[in-house]
Formats: sequence, C-alpha cells, structure tokens
Amino acid sequence: AGRGADAGARILAMSVTLLRRADYRRMRWKNGLGWTTEILRQPDHDGFDLRLSVAEIESDAPFSPFAGLDRSLLLLEGNGMELRIGDAPPQLVNTRGQIVRFAGETPVEARLLDGPTRDFNVMTRRAACTHQAWYRPLVGPVVLDAGPGVEWIAHLVSGRARRQHVEDAQELAGGDTLHLRHDPARPRVVLSGGGELVLVRIEAR
Repeated sequence: AGRGADAGARILAMSVTLLRRADYRRMRWKNGLGWTTEILRQPDHDGFDLRLSVAEIESDAPFSPFAGLDRSLLLLEGNGMELRIGDAPPQLVNTRGQIVRFAGETPVEARLLDGPTRDFNVMTRRAACTHQAWYRPLVGPVVLDAGPGVEWIAHLVSGRARRQHVEDAQELAGGDTLHLRHDPARPRVVLSGGGELVLVRIEAR
C-alpha cells in the first residue's frame, strides 16, 4: 500500500498506528548525495513538523540543511563516521545506538570511518514540538503512555514484538514502527518481545 495524503490523514485520525516496513518510501536526500527511507512525515508535505527516516551514507558527504528543525541521529549499522557539526570539534559516531543531536540549519559534514552506515533520523520543527530519542534492548514489556500533547514512536530495529491492548493485539517484525498518539480511552500501550528498539517521545510546545 502507498503512503500518500490519505495515509497521512489516517495517521492523524488514529491513536495507535502500525507502520509496516514494506510501506516506507525510499528517496534521494534533499541534496542528492545519499538515500533515505522515510518512515513517517507529519503533515505529509515539505513543511512537516515531524519526520522519521533511515539514512544510507555510502560516501563522505555533507548533510542536507533543514532550517528550523532539531535533529537526532542514531547509528544502526556500520563502523560509523566522523561528524563535523558547525564549528564544533569533530565527533566520532562509532557505537551502535549512539545518538547525536544538532540543529538542522547547522552545516554538517560526514566522513565515513570504514564503509557505509545506516542511521535512524528524527526531525522535529522547533516551533511546534520537541523530541527525545533512546536506543534500548527489548527485554520484557515496555509501557508507552501518551498523555495530552505527547506522541511515542517505537521503531523495532531487529527481532519481533507484540503490541498488546485489552481488546486487540498487533505483531511487529524487524523494521516495523508503532506510532502512538494520545487517546483518553486508550492512553497506554504495552509492547513486549525480543530485539532492539528506537524509542522517540514527541511533545507539542
């Protein structure tokens, strides 16, 4: 199934949405120097407030600029890279799950250490919301509670998981993503299984 404007409207209307890996959109970077697989864009146009993606970095390259956005990058695969973020000293990103935060308008240059990498990316519009991201093993249940103005993203990097609620359940495979929005009738979701997760908490300003 495609993920055009209709899919975006469904995401906004539902409290819990399971995004399947097969439905993501692979596209060139804005500057044309790499590839990214887009998981979620909300709203579904260029002026988004939230975007989740997995970037493929195959050679040394500058990152595309995104003015007004805050970004988090998490290393998923590969031996890592050295990032030059603005005028700051070079930063090594060479540990799986390592997180780097930076402003989207700041110039960033990536130099690969030893081969290509895959990296999870979170972007949020600074004027609209804030975000925090974590990389953690999925061992036992994880409880996600979306209060008013809060959304949760659970991206299953590897393994298998089950989203359980009183009246229903959903199975997640590696690469699938769960998007939880506030619903007074269903504020809490329990995710269980085994594998690795990227968790993102988004809060409206």
